[in-house]
Amino acid sequence: MDASAASALPAPPPVPIVLVYSQGRKAAGGGHELDTQWELARQIAELKGAQLAGNVDDACIASADRYLVPDDTLTVDEARKLGVASERDLYGGVVPYPFVATKLIAHELPPGARHAPHGWSREFSEQVRGLVLPGYAAFSRDDALDAAASLWPGGRVRIKRPYGIGGAGQALVETGEQLAAELDDIGDAALQAEGVVVERHLENIETLSVGRVTLDGLVASYHGVQRLTVNNHGHHVYGGSDLVVVRGDFDALARLDMADDVREAIARARAFDACVQKYYAGFYASRRNYDVGWGADANGTHYCGVLEQSWRLGGASGAEIGALRVLQADPNAHTVRASTWEIYGAHAEVPAGACLIYHGTDPQAGEITKFYTVDGSSET
Repeated sequence: MDASAASALPAPPPVPIVLVYSQGRKAAGGGHELDTQWELARQIAELKGAQLAGNVDDACIASADRYLVPDDTLTVDEARKLGVASERDLYGGVVPYPFVATKLIAHELPPGARHAPHGWSREFSEQVRGLVLPGYAAFSRDDALDAAASLWPGGRVRIKRPYGIGGAGQALVETGEQLAAELDDIGDAALQAEGVVVERHLENIETLSVGRVTLDGLVASYHGVQRLTVNNHGHHVYGGSDLVVVRGDFDALARLDMADDVREAIARARAFDACVQKYYAGFYASRRNYDVGWGADANGTHYCGVLEQSWRLGGASGAEIGALRVLQADPNAHTVRASTWEIYGAHAEVPAGACLIYHGTDPQAGEITKFYTVDGSSET
């Protein structure tokens, strides 16, 4: 072949690249969260047949075939700057306003609320009122006080900061003095800028996760339970999830045999998801995870409702990716069981066949090991 003929051949298609974008709150702490993000991004690149190209920079953003793995939910403005236009462009989600990505939208404003952020949808709050647990979102000290006063007849209330992860950033209060101290600690400026959740405390709460992930046309949905563990500081924290993952969307998940309470949790999560899409224009997500809780208040009244949503890499993401690997490798596979584990301390045992995500000593968390397992006997 002469040079002129060779030059006439079309250029080979560019190799797709996967980029890590670490600008969220978890990135500030570094350590195991950042290392976990990189390892999961590497596995996503393998699934896509792509190259893990590193951190986002201007040159990579200009690449026509690139995929982002951010550490947090993006806003529409951030997504536009990063060249993200749809759920096919990232493992995570995009929201029109920052508060939409937080625990705040799982609750309405208290009656007579004095403050609300720009873009707050009261119609959304009205539609999801019956899908969530009793509580309010407040953006001022007075609104938080009013919210707690209306909830105290059912017992203690739980104060949640909007960006808390894995049970962090929460406090139980049962008196006005305790509540005032918590609000003082948050500060009026943070209350107005970020808000706070004031929620009825439920005893012996159980949490179910409901989710859906998509990657290059492969769609999987799941339900699962969370486990608690004791961290290196003696606190009970998130210890992992056990998932049942099915090929297909939420409709495929709903066709599985399951207990009535699990079916109810899935229905509530699906309805919540539909309301977000309807009332917050600009939202889309390739990774959707909803925590649904059951519990009883101090009067013995039982509740079931969505606790919060996650449209970013989360504790169950290792199991999600492990299940996607099985479904991609076997087109006939229909249902897969996958689990994530987070074990603190120096004596963690990683079972044979598990996929190690992280092992090391984090400056804040101490020694921690993360891995996932996938049941190889997938159901067809």
